[in-house]
Amino acid sequence: MPQPIEVIGGIDNHTDVHQAAVIDTIGRHLATEAFPTTPAGYRRLLAWLRSHGQVMAVGMEGTGSFGAELARYLRANQIAVIEVERPDRRARRAAGKSAPVDAYAAATAVLSGRANGTPKDRDGKVEAIRALRVVRASAVKARTQTTNQIKSLIITAPAAVREALRSLTTTELIRRLAASRPGTDLTAPAAAVKLALKRLAKRFQHLSEEIADADAELRALITRTAPGLLALPGVGTETAGQLLVTAGDNPDRLVSEASFAHLCAAAPVPASSGRTDRHRLNRGGDRQANRRCTQSCWFACVTTHAPATTWHGAPSRGSRRRTSSDALNASSRTRSTAT
Repeated sequence: MPQPIEVIGGIDNHTDVHQAAVIDTIGRHLATEAFPTTPAGYRRLLAWLRSHGQVMAVGMEGTGSFGAELARYLRANQIAVIEVERPDRRARRAAGKSAPVDAYAAATAVLSGRANGTPKDRDGKVEAIRALRVVRASAVKARTQTTNQIKSLIITAPAAVREALRSLTTTELIRRLAASRPGTDLTAPAAAVKLALKRLAKRFQHLSEEIADADAELRALITRTAPGLLALPGVGTETAGQLLVTAGDNPDRLVSEASFAHLCAAAPVPASSGRTDRHRLNRGGDRQANRRCTQSCWFACVTTHAPATTWHGAPSRGSRRRTSSDALNASSRTRSTAT
């Protein structure tokens, strides 16, 4: 019996519809079709791909957003999923922009080898940690906004209200406002301001309880996922959670520590030209992971009394930074000596 041809799929992900395309191993466009983003649509899409031949791999954009569930479904059915980066603007202008064009471009990127990244698995404990961290981050942001609103209202409040509250710390301020009795005559500005401050203080307390609950849940999940991570100096719940989310449920896709450093924007990249040989830090990668790594390093340096490393040629401690006037005076002395 004739052997089935080998094909490569490409998928352009959207909210309600996924556009799929198929090419063969020499790059010929075979077919394209749209499928709904439902379990029945995923089954139809996989059957449609296999109807064209043996599926070697499927290239997808957005495996962490619109295509997350489809990527999980394809991996569960032994289909290799490849993360495809968004093409640059010059290539997109040359090829045009449409759902079928983007689907064919994703398949072509896999065939050419330009796309070879393994996407994160989003079906384990790390995905649960990511979901809880999203809720915690929004609660922290809302609590900060609530604090700013309270202090802004106090600034513009009537003098009797402002003078009683302006010297209090945030903790004491929230406690006193939450227990206050603003009164019922809301036609008076002072009573209305007191009522607004009381409601904001109640909101602050509710958000603080939500953050505390999320911290307890995250600590339990992180302890079960990576028991030794929280024992490291300078690594707390937030830092450990961010590093785990950055690595994903399948950290084996990171082949070395250097690859993880590159993912965290902490690896040097060459920046040389001609006879100049130098490197700079990677400006890409996960900026939040980079931030957490930096905080952990500074904490470790402070607690262990280790001196912070400096770049070669940096001024030593206690030395004055050389200014432009210093350079001008030195240049003048050199010229006078030469004459």
